[in-house]
Amino acid sequence: MIAKNQFYHISLTLLFCMGFCGFQVTCRTLQDVSVYDRHEQWMTGHGIVYKDPQEREKRFRIFKKNVNYIEASNNAANKPYLLGINQFADLTNEEFIARRNRFKRHMFSSIIRSTTFKYENVTAIPSAVDWRQKGAVTPVKNQGQCGCCWAFSAVAATEGIQAITTGKLISLSEQELVDCDTKGVDQGCEGGYMDDAFKFIIKNHGLNTEANYPYEGVDGNCNAKAEAIDAATITGYEDVPVNNEKALQKAVANQPVSVAIDSSGFDIQFYMSGVFTGSCGTELDHGVTAVGYGVSDDGSKYWLVKNSWGTEWGEEGYIRMQRDVATQEGLCGIAMTASYPTA
Repeated sequence: MIAKNQFYHISLTLLFCMGFCGFQVTCRTLQDVSVYDRHEQWMTGHGIVYKDPQEREKRFRIFKKNVNYIEASNNAANKPYLLGINQFADLTNEEFIARRNRFKRHMFSSIIRSTTFKYENVTAIPSAVDWRQKGAVTPVKNQGQCGCCWAFSAVAATEGIQAITTGKLISLSEQELVDCDTKGVDQGCEGGYMDDAFKFIIKNHGLNTEANYPYEGVDGNCNAKAEAIDAATITGYEDVPVNNEKALQKAVANQPVSVAIDSSGFDIQFYMSGVFTGSCGTELDHGVTAVGYGVSDDGSKYWLVKNSWGTEWGEEGYIRMQRDVATQEGLCGIAMTASYPTA
């Protein structure tokens, strides 16, 4: 009798354990189904089709991991910025960096920088500037998977100074730089440097328009006929004093400025809104354009930065990055190698 009772209790215990384990598996499955549905919706929204079931499963696992990271970050207290599920949600951080961030950081230290800075003695600068409101910034563009951020940064700065000096805002051709500026540091989708892009524009006597020399997002042959048509010119360029946010503010107060940042972190990959204060280093890998600065409602000072990852990323293609930080390089190295064209 005792043996039967023991057997009965052991059986109940086993059934309970099996049921509990089954419940846990069911819960995990339901969670996976929820994320799976989100992945399905994300794929539909972005027109994503994977080559085979294996690739789809691989991308789902990456997507799930990224979603968990985004939600954990947004649930953390005392962060003035939010992350979001954007077009990069099925990429690992390593894949994301390799496909887009091609600023040639290893080159800028060896290039002779200009010694003149025409805004050196400027003392009266506004507390906030937004060159978009002054008609000096074209709509946000998308470099796609071509690593030519350097071209988009240089073109945005050139568009800005042209609009300021002529009163006409013209969208200029990044593809002309990608195809034709290949004799120096700049190597199309393989990367480049903004100062070298300015040198090319000067030597070339200008750039064509985006409409006449449209962006393809791949390395192409230089279209000599289109290259010969100049819609906008510059006479020179200057470098902002290194590691000096105050000097950078003087420059941005007067025109959009090309800058490079370290954009390699997860938080920039998935940045959605707010003043970015996240972790980043000074291993510069991405060219962008500072088109303003200001102070948020909570008193946070920021740089207004135009990116080239389309309007789905960030604040409709822009990021507000913390300004006047403790380190002299600026957040993510934004003050390390800034430059601007002169009309």
